[in-house]
Amino acid sequence: MTRMATKIWWAQIKAVIRLEMRKTFFAKRGLWIYVVAALPVLIFVAYIVASAQRQHQTSDVARQGTRPLTYQDLLAVKPGMTSEEVVALLGKPARDFRWTETQPPATEKDKAVEIRHDDYRYSDGQSDLFVELANGKVESINIQEGTNLGRDSIMFAGVFQFFFIRLAVFFGCLGIFMNLFRGEVLDRSLHFYFLAPIRREVLMVGKFLAGLLATCTIFVTSELLQTVAFVWHFPPSLRDVYLYHNHGLQHAAIYLGVTVLACVGYGAFFLVAGMMFKNPILPAAVILIWEAINPFLPNVLKQFSVIYYLKALCPVNIPSDSGTSPVLALLISNSDPVSAPVAVLGILIVALIALYASSIQVRRMEINYTSE
Repeated sequence: MTRMATKIWWAQIKAVIRLEMRKTFFAKRGLWIYVVAALPVLIFVAYIVASAQRQHQTSDVARQGTRPLTYQDLLAVKPGMTSEEVVALLGKPARDFRWTETQPPATEKDKAVEIRHDDYRYSDGQSDLFVELANGKVESINIQEGTNLGRDSIMFAGVFQFFFIRLAVFFGCLGIFMNLFRGEVLDRSLHFYFLAPIRREVLMVGKFLAGLLATCTIFVTSELLQTVAFVWHFPPSLRDVYLYHNHGLQHAAIYLGVTVLACVGYGAFFLVAGMMFKNPILPAAVILIWEAINPFLPNVLKQFSVIYYLKALCPVNIPSDSGTSPVLALLISNSDPVSAPVAVLGILIVALIALYASSIQVRRMEINYTSE
């Protein structure tokens, strides 16, 4: 009897998933989710275009130079050098912009002071050197590096942690899981499910799995496209170094796994919220604030959060320099990280608690379309 019941439940869950997948992927009220998922991809596409344009300009500057330069040559320029010393070291600059600054006299008896400025630009084909001179002496130096694996990896991690997970996946799960039951009530169609010969807990599981498949499909695809766009801007030699020697493939797999776990955690939260609240704005705001203030909470309360475990799983830590504000530094840091197995188990436990609450709530649900 138990095996027969289990087979029936699984058959019913599959039927619910088939029905829900069609509605979830093609619902008009959920089209904005595709836009949210595409935004991070567009960020990296824009970065590729900007990087290509900058690389083209850098190559032009390098070709216009009087001699080929290396990155070590660019580092050799020091403040206080004369223009003759810079030219002797690097050759005639490819770009030279001159202008004169007139400083007003300090007193009526003094004369105005004119300062001659020269802006030199050099390039080794990958990085640019900007040298500012005042009256023939180097005043400031600025090196803009080209492709930098470490810097770009941190940039990708920042977009993933602070935009993709905290905003795109968060609101995407909000739009899908909140409407699994709430959308049926607004469409006045939930009674068809409740009149069918299916346990409400089985219906809840089927709807949750359908929402999970939908969000994972959308946001895992988005993360894959982000990774492809991010890796694409590297030169072929650096691309191989990043993927096969700097753990690029491993990091990509971890990011995909974190995306799936984020869909599981946030999806379970928003499923129960969609059944308990008529207005999704209030629970969404509460969960968003709770996730945002997680670094400031006591250790016990931190564990009842999805972002606490997701941050521990991210493969790249975002450093904070001395000029970073204390609040931002606390948001970036992970002062008490947990191990990967504990983080995965923590998300699953939090999700199971939310799903258990959903199973209780679904049994108590009463349909009253007139109040909507």
